[in-house]
Amino acid sequence: MTLSRNTRRAFVIAIAIFILDQLVKWWVIGPMNLEAIRQVEVLPFFNFTWVENRGISFGLFTAGSEAARWLLTGITAIIATGVAIWITREKQWGDQAALSLVLGGALGNIVDRARFGYVVDYADLHFGDFRPFLVFNIADAAISIGIVILLLRAFFVKPPEEKKNA
Repeated sequence: MTLSRNTRRAFVIAIAIFILDQLVKWWVIGPMNLEAIRQVEVLPFFNFTWVENRGISFGLFTAGSEAARWLLTGITAIIATGVAIWITREKQWGDQAALSLVLGGALGNIVDRARFGYVVDYADLHFGDFRPFLVFNIADAAISIGIVILLLRAFFVKPPEEKKNA
């Protein structure tokens, strides 16, 4: 099967998101040693905060056992596989780009769950005591942005008209 140029670009974006996510997590875990220091104030509205997310989005459905951990990892891997297939079948570049963000983020979090049993979260955006988001990571941000783009495109972008055979 030959992949289109846009499909190849989408997979490159997914791989770049995955690598960036894993590099930052390596830095947070290793040289920064955030797990030991727990929190570092970077800006008045942003901290690095150590969180071990054992659930899925927003900490829901926490995996409380090894079996649940691997079940969650497997389900996430199946969903990521579905997204990868969707990328190859999608014709619109905007949707492929959004799906690539979802795929790259999902792969980053799958690796964490398989390696550690939890997803490493560290980005803590806040405005005083107001926290519009839970502590997150690059993978989470990529997934969220990709889903928002998909939803916006679904509701507001008119699909191209199919060419009619005369």
